[in-house]
Amino acid sequence: MFDRGLILAILMQINEALEKIQARTIHIKDASDFTGTPAGMEKLDGVCMLFAAVGEALKQVDKITSGKLLAQYPEIDWKGAMGFRDIIVHHYFDIDAEQVAWICKYKITPLSTAVKRMIGDMTNSALS
Repeated sequence: MFDRGLILAILMQINEALEKIQARTIHIKDASDFTGTPAGMEKLDGVCMLFAAVGEALKQVDKITSGKLLAQYPEIDWKGAMGFRDIIVHHYFDIDAEQVAWICKYKITPLSTAVKRMIGDMTNSALS
């Protein structure tokens, strides 16, 4: 068995980072919103740092739970989410702003929903 308190704490950190990404990219419509100005580039840098943190935290959750928790939520491409962290960390100069904008637009909300569901499921099962 795994430490539920630790997993909940990590999931809460992931949730907070995802909320920051959503708030900071609400006006990002395409890659040019990132690459068109110095402020946009700073936003891209910050968002990528948050993505790296989320990916690393997901790897921790997966390791601590021996792959069992994330597997219960198959609607998310967990391998892809964790792999995006690797791209950001190991290939930062090759990051495609178009891909980051697309992920922000289409993938953050479902990921956030799944993480919130995990938090709720773990909290509710701990109470019963």
